[in-house]
Amino acid sequence: MARKCFYSFHYNLDNWRVQTIKNIGSIEGQPLLGSNKWEEIKKGGDAAIQKWIDEQMRGKSCVILLIGSETAGRKWINYEIKKGWDDGKGVLGIHIHNLLDRNSSKTAKGNNPFSGFTVQGKPLSNWAKCYDPPVSDSKKVYDHISNNIVSWVEEAIRLRKSL
Repeated sequence: MARKCFYSFHYNLDNWRVQTIKNIGSIEGQPLLGSNKWEEIKKGGDAAIQKWIDEQMRGKSCVILLIGSETAGRKWINYEIKKGWDDGKGVLGIHIHNLLDRNSSKTAKGNNPFSGFTVQGKPLSNWAKCYDPPVSDSKKVYDHISNNIVSWVEEAIRLRKSL
């Protein structure tokens, strides 16, 4: 049975790449919203966005940050990291900049979104690992993620439980 995980990402820039990862099928994630539904939620303001995130995280065992060029430091990304960690979920990041988007384009590598977070006075990155596929060809990046995502999730959950 696939682990249930919450995908955290910058919607406007990376939703195509995220759908590619979701199509791997070895991890069960929340439904990805269409742009109209996302805009509808955003119209409800911060409370509506937070409620949607909280509901989607319920019952998940891990938060997977799919890191694009502008993922790190975003308000809701930071909220999802903190909430996931505080709720006892495994947390990990995967750089997706070398996956092609709908226009067959790559993007720049984004910063580590865990920078600046600490746990017990130590960097969160001691427990929340970021994986950067060691290849640049989009198909090979997809294959690398596909071959490793399950073990990365299990490792994130194990590391979180170690505290």
